[in-house]
Amino acid sequence: MITLIAAAGTRNELGRNNDLVWHLPDDFKRFKTLTSGHHIIMGRKTFDSFPKLLPHRTHIVITRNQDFKAEGVICVSNLEQALAMASEDPDPYVIGGGEVYALALPIADAIELTRVHGEFESDTFFPELDPEQWDLVNEHFHDKDERHDFSFTYLTYHRRK
Repeated sequence: MITLIAAAGTRNELGRNNDLVWHLPDDFKRFKTLTSGHHIIMGRKTFDSFPKLLPHRTHIVITRNQDFKAEGVICVSNLEQALAMASEDPDPYVIGGGEVYALALPIADAIELTRVHGEFESDTFFPELDPEQWDLVNEHFHDKDERHDFSFTYLTYHRRK
């Protein structure tokens, strides 16, 4: 089951200048819980935004740069190669960025989307979801508090059969 996992603002904003535009500790915890032990597929810019490798995950980076190498990372040139490298994992996660989400959306089985309730300056966006193709199967609201400047909702979608 291929799952896209993302946090996006009200207008599907993902980030700006290769960084998130919010800080949501509970969302980070959820991301870690869901993706630990799995293959995570991402574009090079998303990988570059990490301070270090994320523990307990196999990193697969899609890049056009054939000279790109990073220790502890599987480098591939397209989504098909990334999925082939993750074939032993029954639940790989696509973690961004915008281009990679758009490539993976047509073949994804599920989406774990954190909808951040706000509008943000952004240069990267999550693709629009076609409501004819996706069923919302779970949602959980989290109000803003002393650790979270914005309220947000965890949304789980499954592709319609």
